[in-house]
Amino acid sequence: MARPLSSPPPARPGQPDWALLGEDWPHSDHSAFWQIGGTCWHVQRMGHGPPALLLHGTGAATHSWAGFMPLLAEQFDVIAVDLPGHGFSRPAPGFRPTLNNMAKAVGDLCDALEVSPHLLVGHSAGAAIAIRLAAHGQISPDNIVSLNGALRPFPGLLRHLAPSMAKTLTFGGVAANVFASAAKDRGRVERLLEQTGGAPDLHYVDNYQKLLVCSAHVSSTLSMMANWDLDGIERDLESLDMPVLFLAGSEDQAISPAEAPRLAGQTPQGEARRLKGLGHLAHEQDPAAVMAEIIDFLPSPPASP
Repeated sequence: MARPLSSPPPARPGQPDWALLGEDWPHSDHSAFWQIGGTCWHVQRMGHGPPALLLHGTGAATHSWAGFMPLLAEQFDVIAVDLPGHGFSRPAPGFRPTLNNMAKAVGDLCDALEVSPHLLVGHSAGAAIAIRLAAHGQISPDNIVSLNGALRPFPGLLRHLAPSMAKTLTFGGVAANVFASAAKDRGRVERLLEQTGGAPDLHYVDNYQKLLVCSAHVSSTLSMMANWDLDGIERDLESLDMPVLFLAGSEDQAISPAEAPRLAGQTPQGEARRLKGLGHLAHEQDPAAVMAEIIDFLPSPPASP
């Protein structure tokens, strides 16, 4: 069952509280809440034209697209969501944030909103969700953009150790509480973002901090890491029958920019481009540069549905 809500459910302890944060949240006037099954979704929508769906990366939320959305909305009907457990979206009880489950949840949301995206843009882990969605036929976008896509399993032993570490850290919620407490120090949040490559915009630092001091948001982030399994993603790439753009920040310290050309080569209609001077959060650092590459990549000006 899908239904729009006049307001989100009250926040439980540790969850980001819309009643406290919503008024100052980027583009809050474009926010809506939807109950779909057991999941309460925070959705932002603006613009006119063919639909474009934006999927953020692990640990982020709709604020990550704050500068990019208005640019894309000049030509598209732009929809950005908080993934389940992130930001202001509340997952269904017992929801396990695997790649398949995340993709299915987003697909169910698109069905409920009666949206068939013309353009699908995913950042970091959001790119893996976008590709799984398209490869499994849950949605059929005309074009996909992977922005610093996290499309490779952890190398070597880290592939096995990192998920185990995340599972250990989430035991009892201890790590989430410790991390949330540490995030009260704004300098730590700023340094964390700097480590992804490039100086973060101070406005984005503020919004990340608002989320990272919430233990439920941190716990969902760690849980997503612990349950992430990219096995099969390369088969997904090989099966895609639409143009796919792999954008890579030259200064990305989280995902090697060298991955983009290799992944593009595995995709029937793949193309790789480098974003000079930008890091993992390229769309936050220079939204106009990212927008220009996407518009140049699209085969023709988008037509209104």
